[in-house]
Amino acid sequence: MTRRPALRPAAGRSPGAHRFAALRADLPASLVVFLVALPLCVGVAVASGVPAELGLLTGIVGGLLTGLLPGSSLQVSGPAAGLTVLVFAAVQEHGLATLGVITAAAGLLQLAMGALRLGRLFRAISVSVVQGMLAGIGLVLISGQLYALADAKAPGSGLGKLAGLPGLLADSAASPRALTAAAVGIGTVAVLVLWPRLPARARIVPGPLAAVAAATAVTALLDLSVGKVQVAGLAGVVDLPGGADLAALGEGAVLGTVLAFALIASAESLFSAAAVDRLHDGPRTHYDRELIAQGVGNTVCGVLGALPMTAVIVRSAANVQAGARTKASRVLHGLWLLLFAAFFPAVLSVIPLAALAGVLVHAGAKLVPARALVPLWREHRGEALILVVTAVAVVVTNLFEGVLLGLLLSVLKSAWDTSHLQVDVDERADGTVRVTLAGNATFLRLPRLLDALEKLPTGRTVQLDLTGLRHLDHASRSALETWEERHSRTGEAVVVRVPAGV
Repeated sequence: MTRRPALRPAAGRSPGAHRFAALRADLPASLVVFLVALPLCVGVAVASGVPAELGLLTGIVGGLLTGLLPGSSLQVSGPAAGLTVLVFAAVQEHGLATLGVITAAAGLLQLAMGALRLGRLFRAISVSVVQGMLAGIGLVLISGQLYALADAKAPGSGLGKLAGLPGLLADSAASPRALTAAAVGIGTVAVLVLWPRLPARARIVPGPLAAVAAATAVTALLDLSVGKVQVAGLAGVVDLPGGADLAALGEGAVLGTVLAFALIASAESLFSAAAVDRLHDGPRTHYDRELIAQGVGNTVCGVLGALPMTAVIVRSAANVQAGARTKASRVLHGLWLLLFAAFFPAVLSVIPLAALAGVLVHAGAKLVPARALVPLWREHRGEALILVVTAVAVVVTNLFEGVLLGLLLSVLKSAWDTSHLQVDVDERADGTVRVTLAGNATFLRLPRLLDALEKLPTGRTVQLDLTGLRHLDHASRSALETWEERHSRTGEAVVVRVPAGV
């Protein structure tokens, strides 16, 4: 993909002319991002089990507020498909009123992490864990939206969604309404799949908007009986948290959800920033400032009772590819969302739910790295295993526990890879046995070390050479000392340490 050059003032050009040139690039880019964001904001909200307007509200805050703050100049924030599973579970377990408190608390936690300069630490997370997390989210998102595709209610858990698919298929086959909705949803997916293959002139309209518009037009023209989006206007959905809602923060389950929101939203935002930086040659992202910007946005979203936000790679990439040069494009996209929600909310009520489900099924499929898995397995089987285990754990348990398991496996794999220990045994002509250890002697390699020592011949002098060790942890040191003491005491061998340089 061609990198977009940064817009710099030409020699002899006035600052006003430079700003005007930037605005000429940012204005059309903001319209493109608005058209991409509109169906996604609504679709993510519906999939999360909340009113559609809350998705628009989060997009507005992401543009008008977070878009103004320093950090990353070109990435765009709003409600993300990656948090849909977690938000849906939180709403089902704690209620919609508590969602705002959880989101605001997560935002404050992000502010603290940014102030403590922890933003760069997220760059150290294994790519396999991130891909596994996104793959798990994609699988749960797809399985859940297949129910919406047939105008049916989805089970709560990831396993329940998968287990219920055969029953959904059987029920849908006997229901004309379900078959109609499925046809609308499948048609939406087909448009999204075929859209990138159309000529460039036809692709001026973003794929998600074209797919939803086509599905809406077909539904209206044929007067199809399918579920539609329910709207009430922004004023009717803003819900400021009260004292009873704040008291929920004393519950352990709520605090765990706050931590999950903060960590996963931060990781997704900062990984998106790294990806967006590779798409352009403008200013690089300041990770700590970007984390603070996300924290401010989520705190405000929580106070308003909206959905949590992250930086979203789909909207951000569209912003760069549309020619954006400054943060003005993302701020303007928030303004267009606000104007649409304020003056044209009734337009949403004609959109079929199945069409939005189709958009999210397509988005979920793009989160699953199916093509990359086979090459990864051939080259790095350990990383491929971490990816698969993380994805399965997200589906079987939940997003937070799945990611924690992936991180644990990643740490164990790194510890195993870095604890390489070479044990060489040389039986010399004078009857001595020289044992040379090189590398890193850690508890992970202790069984191999002890096995090699126990196989040494008895009644011989053993020269133990540790000069090649780069690291000797406490467990290995204690095991060596115990082995030396036992063999010297029983007379099975005389152990001599080889001094450095010999």
